[in-house]
Amino acid sequence: MTSDQAAEIQVPWTTGLRVEDLQDPEWERAGQVAITRYWSGEPAPSRRHAEARILWSNEALFVRFLCHQGEPLVVNPDPQTQKKTIGLWDRDVCEIYIALDPTVPERYLELEAAPTGEWLDLAIHHQPEQRETDWEFDSGMTVAARTEEDRVVIAMRIPWDDSINKPQKGEHRRANLFRCVGAGDTRGYLAWQPTRTPEPNFHVPQAFGWLRFVQGADRVF
Repeated sequence: MTSDQAAEIQVPWTTGLRVEDLQDPEWERAGQVAITRYWSGEPAPSRRHAEARILWSNEALFVRFLCHQGEPLVVNPDPQTQKKTIGLWDRDVCEIYIALDPTVPERYLELEAAPTGEWLDLAIHHQPEQRETDWEFDSGMTVAARTEEDRVVIAMRIPWDDSINKPQKGEHRRANLFRCVGAGDTRGYLAWQPTRTPEPNFHVPQAFGWLRFVQGADRVF
């Protein structure tokens, strides 16, 4: 499979995972998804690489990012975690975009989490001439994060409900994973599936890869 073809992540089932337990061995059941390239497709330096692991249960979707941190953090000095943080994308952040209907990839959720535990959840309708954003969308997501000497660990829990319907075993959904790191002229915009736009832009649903929800052993393609 070439880098221009849609990749697939198999997402294993879990029966007991707390998002706050960032080192739970259950995370190791999920295949490691490498995030090593910029949005343009160019390789990023290893000090900016990240990996993601994704699991699902009867109650929620779980995503954990483990990020190399070879430079100063760009974070809010006075973070708040009681409500969504608009503009979180301007600082260090990890993101998953996921379309709930594989036949309508232009409607998707934008879910972000920062090393501070701040978070953001938006519902997007991407159209050729404009992008509509539901700023009031409430996913019910929760976040856990920890900063270590040379890495950052960030996890999200996104519960299934009436607005985020639980998938069936074997179901596919379109998704992409991102990391923003650094500041100024050297700010980096990494993507699991590069969007290959002239300027940094994550909102390219046709570039999304696939999640496949399984209950057996995992494998990443």
